[in-house]
Amino acid sequence: DLLNILFILENGALRQIAKRTISTSSRRQFENKVPEKQKLFQEDNGIPVHLKGGIADALLYRATMILTVGGTAYAMYELAVASFPKKQD
Repeated sequence: DLLNILFILENGALRQIAKRTISTSSRRQFENKVPEKQKLFQEDNGIPVHLKGGIADALLYRATMILTVGGTAYAMYELAVASFPKKQD
C-alpha cells in the first residue's frame, strides 16, 4: 500500500510539474520591428528591394553574382574541353 501511495503522489506531482512548465508562457517580450522594416522596404529611394537591407544584402548580392559568372565561365570551359577529343599517339 505504501508503494501505491508513493506512486500516486509521484505521478500527481510529476503531472502537475509537467502541466505547469508546458502551460507557462515565455516571459521574454520582443519589440515588434515589422513597422520599421515595412517603412524601410516601401520607401521609394531608387534602391532595388533586394539591396535595401544594407551592407549584408549588398555583399550577398555581389557574392552571388561572382559565383554565378564564375560558374558559368567554368561550365563553358569544361564544355569546350569536352567537345574536342583527345589526340591518339
